[in-house]
Amino acid sequence: MYKNIHICAADGTSHGLLQVNAVSIADSFPIAGAKVRISYAGEPDRTIREATTDSSGHTPLISLEAPPPEYSLAPSGEQPYAEYNLEVTAPGYKPLTILGTEILPDATAIQPAALAPLSGDLQAENPVVIPNHVLRGSYPPKIAEAEVKPVRETGEIVLSRVVVPQTIIVHDGAPTDRSAQNYYVPYRDYIKNVASSEIYATWPRSAITANVLAIMSFTLNRVYTEWYRNQGYDFTITSSTAFDHKWIYSRNIYESISLVVDEIFDNYLSRPDVKQPILTQYCDGRKVKCSGWMTQWGSAELGEQGLSPIEILRYYYGSDIYINTAEQIAGIPSSWPGETLTVGSSGQKVKQLQEQLNAVAGVYTAIPRVTADGLYGPATAEAVRAFQSVFGLPQSGAADFATWYKVSHIYVGITRIAELQ
Repeated sequence: MYKNIHICAADGTSHGLLQVNAVSIADSFPIAGAKVRISYAGEPDRTIREATTDSSGHTPLISLEAPPPEYSLAPSGEQPYAEYNLEVTAPGYKPLTILGTEILPDATAIQPAALAPLSGDLQAENPVVIPNHVLRGSYPPKIAEAEVKPVRETGEIVLSRVVVPQTIIVHDGAPTDRSAQNYYVPYRDYIKNVASSEIYATWPRSAITANVLAIMSFTLNRVYTEWYRNQGYDFTITSSTAFDHKWIYSRNIYESISLVVDEIFDNYLSRPDVKQPILTQYCDGRKVKCSGWMTQWGSAELGEQGLSPIEILRYYYGSDIYINTAEQIAGIPSSWPGETLTVGSSGQKVKQLQEQLNAVAGVYTAIPRVTADGLYGPATAEAVRAFQSVFGLPQSGAADFATWYKVSHIYVGITRIAELQ
């Protein structure tokens, strides 16, 4: 795992880190040898950094100037992140321009870059424009709703239990905007995108976790109640802050947020005797006031005071709110065994892990192949460690909850593409 590093130049300037991940929009496979040119958003013609992607489609970590950390820790009126423009090129692919990648101090930003092949009809959005962060920009406040929804027992698709979906269909606009595009987004990627758009990665981990839990519970309420489908729409959720959360196509996410989501993505918030996830609404607490809801800036302050995630959540939503776990994770070949697999483990779960790692290694060649014998030896630990390095997880060499489901997620994507081809 890459650690967030505070780097100060001789003049005291703060820095953040950037990694660009280049993939083909056709199959999401990594693109090796892609060239990335970086410029300041205010000086797009002046190149300040250049980098090339490796076999996993990743650039090295690039240090870039950012504003002082205190700008993102409390509302000050100053922009807490620096904005950069990227130009990404690779043989056989159409060039891609990304405008407004946000670099926070003491944080690692991960910028996806999905390139379209020169041949074929697939098109990447070009340029990708990343608008202002929600805490910085002007977005409509959330329209208040009841936190528990009536569920119509139609006998159709309404869920009888809470399931983490494989994919979220995001309508990129207000519900009634028929011109807005629908995007099919993996659930965890959606949560990471929203959290990176609505809070700052520099906040205490407890505040990040509290906000991620609120975002996930809200989203799973929309899934569980089929809120929009029951109104005749063909999507799960919108990108309008007046109705849901801000999701931004192809924006950069942050490592600190990504790690939290991977560790707790099957959680949501409950109340006693309420089956559905709670629709946990919130506001910024400065530009918008919202009694009875969590405030984002307030959660950061409570995190700085040392409160835990559940203490932060109960401060706002009441003492009877608690963290629950989804009964099922959709689209996964096999559930986590319930304990971390490590050197000395054996059995069918280890064999499944080894088989999935080998499939992933066929695309991500930095990961060594292993013998799928059901024995977790040093070779398997090294393959797991390499996988963790490629996908931004702590490099323990052990298959914990986050690693198991990340392997499964990547494996499912790769095998689905292979079946389509």
